[in-house]
Amino acid sequence: MKMSILKAGVVVVAMTAMGLVLSPAAAQAATVGTATVTPATGTPDATRASVEASAACPAGATNVITRIFGSGFPAAGEIIAPNQPIGNLSTNGAGGVVVPVSDVFRTFANLQSPPAVLNGKYDITISCINNFGTSNFGDYTGSIWFVNNTAYQSTDPAGTATTTTLTTNPVSPVTTGTNVTLTATVAPAAATGSVQFKDGATVLGTGTVSGGVATFSTAGLGQGTHSLTAVYTPDSGTYKTSTSSAVSFVVNKGAAIGTTTSLVVSPANTAAEHSNVALTATVTPSNAVGSVQFKDGATTLGTVPVSGGAAALTISTLALGAHSLVASFVPTDATDFTSSASAAVDYQVTPFTGASTAETITTTVDAGALVISVDDSQVVLANPTLNSAGDLFVTSGALKPVTVTDTRAGNFGWTVSGQVSDFVSGGNSINGANLGWVPSVVDHATAQTVTAGGSVAAGNGVAPGVASAAGLKVSRTLAVGTGLGTSHLGAALTLNAPTSTLAGTYTATLTLTVI
Repeated sequence: MKMSILKAGVVVVAMTAMGLVLSPAAAQAATVGTATVTPATGTPDATRASVEASAACPAGATNVITRIFGSGFPAAGEIIAPNQPIGNLSTNGAGGVVVPVSDVFRTFANLQSPPAVLNGKYDITISCINNFGTSNFGDYTGSIWFVNNTAYQSTDPAGTATTTTLTTNPVSPVTTGTNVTLTATVAPAAATGSVQFKDGATVLGTGTVSGGVATFSTAGLGQGTHSLTAVYTPDSGTYKTSTSSAVSFVVNKGAAIGTTTSLVVSPANTAAEHSNVALTATVTPSNAVGSVQFKDGATTLGTVPVSGGAAALTISTLALGAHSLVASFVPTDATDFTSSASAAVDYQVTPFTGASTAETITTTVDAGALVISVDDSQVVLANPTLNSAGDLFVTSGALKPVTVTDTRAGNFGWTVSGQVSDFVSGGNSINGANLGWVPSVVDHATAQTVTAGGSVAAGNGVAPGVASAAGLKVSRTLAVGTGLGTSHLGAALTLNAPTSTLAGTYTATLTLTVI
């Protein structure tokens, strides 16, 4: 048995001869978008394809796993790209992940027994999951068609050809900030699906086709010349995709936008000599780009860039007597925004009569963290052998050291527990209740008290599918600890497989949790 420890305490077990290697499988979830195979055509024997999602995975998803469904493959699908972090993959212009298929399609067909004959429609799904594969946040689905056992394409061979045309309202040219409506007309008018409106390679938005028409409006086209297209994607195999001719669309800079500026002085009305006086200018609109000159009569006190419609200056050098304070906005580009000035604020500086102050002393105790990890990702158990009674296949081994580090303020103590899934090899399985352990404490920090959990006997060849609380099929305690520092934990493992177990490489997941 071979056991690989993944992330955050997930343990993968693999057996050679009887073998054990785990691959988490998240259940299918609601469809949140489409998946597209690239290249659109190819051969199952030579083409290494990629699968692209039409948008970013829903919030909460950290990983993706990709499967193919169809004739000759398991009902649950065949994994063609394993569970992997989203951050390790490239994305397309819409933010969707681009998942490389791990081998040619023929390889996955030949894994089946008997080998799958590729013919007809096959569905491909990108599942957005967590890193353990226990939660599915949504699926991106698409299809390919094997027109025979040696060629595939991304469109239904029986689909009807379509044409897509794109118009704009108003027509080019326009000025920046103008709301522009893009209208795609799809023929034949009975075609259904969606249209992706694009500016070059950038997706502007998507519209649903109704009566052969889809629209999208935007006021965000920047200054310059844009190449606009509309890409029609059918929602069934009845019609084929089509792309409009590019429409060249010019956006010119509009007239300079008017601004207003106001000034607030704090403290209000008066301040003692040498006191800090805060001058805050507010410029509208808030996206105005430029700087504010703060003035005392004809004297410039300072110039500050505008950020988010505001600029501030604090000074302590105003002389005794009366002052007239003004804030003037100076645009960076006078063709973008106009200049403006606040009303004058009359201000009086009085003689200094003394001052007092105070200091607040603060220290913060960090919360710290409770962390579980492993350094070695593989645990190997020997090939199971028949016991002396002749009623079980038996093997054993040891869990690689598990590191628990507690730096939390408050010294709350912790408990590490473990629970295993069933061992799976294709359509065969070994009940997880047949795995047991004897926990041990390898070492721990001097300030810690760490106690190993009780021994858990392996089930006596519990049959597949039988509900059982034996072994590690239910959560069991590996160790309990108090005190801050780092501990290393281990466990001796025992597996009792029924003699009815068929030969193969079996995989399971042992999840280690610290709380």
